[in-house]
Amino acid sequence: MKYIIFDFDGTLADSTAVFASAWNTIAQKYKFKGIELKEIESLKKLSIAERSKLFDFPMYKLPMILPQFYRLYRQSLNDVHLYDGIKEVLMEIDKKGYKILIISSNSQENILEFLKLNNIHCVSKVLSSTRIFGKDKVIKKFLKDSGITPSEVFYIGDEQRDIVACKKVGVPIIWVSWGYDAIEVVQQEEPEYKVNTPQEILNII
Repeated sequence: MKYIIFDFDGTLADSTAVFASAWNTIAQKYKFKGIELKEIESLKKLSIAERSKLFDFPMYKLPMILPQFYRLYRQSLNDVHLYDGIKEVLMEIDKKGYKILIISSNSQENILEFLKLNNIHCVSKVLSSTRIFGKDKVIKKFLKDSGITPSEVFYIGDEQRDIVACKKVGVPIIWVSWGYDAIEVVQQEEPEYKVNTPQEILNII
């Protein structure tokens, strides 16, 4: 094991309120249905397709919406917070000699600024997937460019699409329960590991 790759939103960063606020701004502009914070827990039990149907949002409009969404996100970076215990886990992984990466659908600019704001200096690289379902291609390219095999990497993420991407490229995944997809959504994908606390990530590594 050489590299530990993290997803960002829902895994390292709790951006629930910022996501909801950015979505509601866009929803108002384009006449989609808005989100109430009290709905968040129930939304975690729905797939992305089910959520898009609930909010009257056609998925084909994602490429148009995402750049606007992440620009709004950037304006509220101070309201995005690390999950409790995550910073300590990152520092411990770094201390053990592993290289830490972030591969996310969020923009590289947003993530780098967040790391700077939170004094996190142990992340060696941030890669962004320009498509919400394109993480497997980013991971595959990283493996090829780095000359490493899937067995030399762990991916840590919170969503069903993270697990699907990792299965496509043969990378083992640790699913975290505190993110955006509930166990009801991800269990059918059979992630190699499931954790309920950041400390458990260290135990598995």
